[in-house]
Amino acid sequence: MMKPYHDKTLSAQARAEALVAEMTLAERASVLNYRSPKIERLGIEEYNWWNEGLHGVARAGTATMFPQAIALAATFDPQLLKEVGEVVSLETRAKYNSFTGEGDRDIYKGLTLWSPNINMFRDPRWGRGHETYGEDPFLTGELGKAFVKGIQGDGPTMRAAACAKHYAVHSGPEGVRHTFDAIATPKEMEEYYLPQFKALVEDGVEGVMGAYNRLNGDATCASPFLMKKLEDWGFDGYFVSDYRALEDFDKNHKLTNNQVETAAMAIKAGCHVCAGYVYEKTMEAHEQGLLTDEEITKAAIASMRTRIRLGEFDLEHEYQNVPLDVVSCKEHKEKSLEAAHKSMVLLKNNGILPLDAKKYKTIAVIGPNANSREALQANYFGTADRYHTFLEGMQDAFDGRILYSLGAHLYKDATTPLGLYKHDKISEAVAMAKASELAILCLGLDADLEGEEGDAGNQFASGDKIDLRLPESQRLLLESVLKVGKPTIVVLASGSALNPEADGADGIIQAWYPGSEGGTALADILFGKVSPSGKLPITFYENAELLPPFSDYSLKNRTYLYAENNVLYPFGFGLTYSSVQVTSLDFKEGKALATVTNTGNYATDEVLQTYIKDNQSAHAVRNVKLCGFIRVHLEVGETLQVEIPLDKTAFDVVDEQGNRFVDSSHFTLYAGTCQPDTISEKLSGTACQALELRLAGTGKHISVGEPVVSAKQAG
Repeated sequence: MMKPYHDKTLSAQARAEALVAEMTLAERASVLNYRSPKIERLGIEEYNWWNEGLHGVARAGTATMFPQAIALAATFDPQLLKEVGEVVSLETRAKYNSFTGEGDRDIYKGLTLWSPNINMFRDPRWGRGHETYGEDPFLTGELGKAFVKGIQGDGPTMRAAACAKHYAVHSGPEGVRHTFDAIATPKEMEEYYLPQFKALVEDGVEGVMGAYNRLNGDATCASPFLMKKLEDWGFDGYFVSDYRALEDFDKNHKLTNNQVETAAMAIKAGCHVCAGYVYEKTMEAHEQGLLTDEEITKAAIASMRTRIRLGEFDLEHEYQNVPLDVVSCKEHKEKSLEAAHKSMVLLKNNGILPLDAKKYKTIAVIGPNANSREALQANYFGTADRYHTFLEGMQDAFDGRILYSLGAHLYKDATTPLGLYKHDKISEAVAMAKASELAILCLGLDADLEGEEGDAGNQFASGDKIDLRLPESQRLLLESVLKVGKPTIVVLASGSALNPEADGADGIIQAWYPGSEGGTALADILFGKVSPSGKLPITFYENAELLPPFSDYSLKNRTYLYAENNVLYPFGFGLTYSSVQVTSLDFKEGKALATVTNTGNYATDEVLQTYIKDNQSAHAVRNVKLCGFIRVHLEVGETLQVEIPLDKTAFDVVDEQGNRFVDSSHFTLYAGTCQPDTISEKLSGTACQALELRLAGTGKHISVGEPVVSAKQAG
């Protein structure tokens, strides 16, 4: 007779309840550990909850390596994010099937992917910022929902389970994350730090991971405020702590006296799975009267419900035979190349790009990131079966001579400890530049210099950056090559905002950490096979010293929403090889209606962006806010009529008590290929169209559903 938990006609909740009912209390407690043991008598296999998939299956051998998350964000392309998620989850399934077939159920081999990271990249110094989708809650929410949909699928069995992390108000500093208390007002949380989590939870993300830090005094993994938000949003998945975060409760945050009390606090609050070892004390907490049978049972049901949704207890399901040969297949690597094409951001072009290969006999490719695999892979990465570094991409694409020089160490003052001279490769780099008609300088960072505390090799700030400058070794290299006077293009590999101080360069490309196909993508862009079309998902600042203190979570003078000065390259900025103009703008039924024309000489993708300005409310963000975007492709001379759906909260403001409502009747809607600010328009050479909108009614709490009674061209 079939057990109820094998019955696919029942809901996952009913099946989980039936399964947990057959467990002893000790067995229920055991499945709350991230290394969940085998319960042979019930047919429950060992399961390790920890797996990663930010930009490909990570840490489990060969997999397709996509551009890092911040680069995916620069595509402004939810459909692409969905397709990336589909690839990641299919490869996760294939590897899971093969691993379990060999009896291997170790870490990084399960179906619960602890991705995406949807924290706000509020400060460019944060080392883990490249794991995120940038500094805007709406953009992050839209891309995050698409990625989750790709990971989880929409069939009766989940392909894999996505997890929104790190909940919440968590974005550095890395060095104090185990003791840090992030202070944020109700307005800041509702307006900025929580909307993307709400969006993913309401859209069905299966997992949510708590952060290391406290929030306004409470541990985030057991915060009554945060857990109540999840309940209000209808969360129906599992909640997991960050790795060993629960140990901080007594050790660092001093909220409990020992791990027994910590286990009780976390389980009572709604933390279903412990990444770490604290829940090994669960039965001890029960014996001391700190936990009830019902509280342990409730957590066990939540954890087993996710495993049931993944098909673990189905005799047959659609993903049980996904073969290993889908891993890193041709089609998946082509998708990685597409993502790299769309992610790279052209920051400067004095006309040198795209390169005419026939003009050059010899090109110098110089710099510590020129032939670096580390510059492709970022952190939480898998192993590509083939890498295409920037140098290799140029060598494959260019029929002439490529002269290569390392030029400098990434951050040390010499490339070898045995030499007599510091900066020992500068002379070679200069000689190469002099012997060439063009220099391509590949500079920037890698995950040794920016990343997670404990992972990055940055000895200065536990993975965070201390400023926005290139390391001194690279600044000297840049200065020396520019002095040669040859045309020079700077390619920056980084996961965060830098000020390259490269005014003398003829072109600048922000390549991010572009994945295993990054070198091919760069060459395709340099030689005009593909027009660049990425947009900055973060603000690039002039100087870190003008930013507020890193530990200050207030939003004054941070991000494009609240910036007052110090902007080098604005959020949403990025050039193409063509010129795309929005020539008209209207508004109807929650959508911006734009006419857009490619007036340039190259076919190109372009990202159309809509921003809104509340012209009345004292509660509005200081500047404009992104409320819609769409990626389009235009042939030379082509005109498109485009509908851009607006964010459903576009007209909202948030007051100091955290109340969200419509407070105005007068707005300005903008549409263009960049922000409607003077810096963006100067750098891009284009201006946004503006439209005055007036909602029906006056005064506070106007219903957002009421129609616009007038819309006219601004100005």
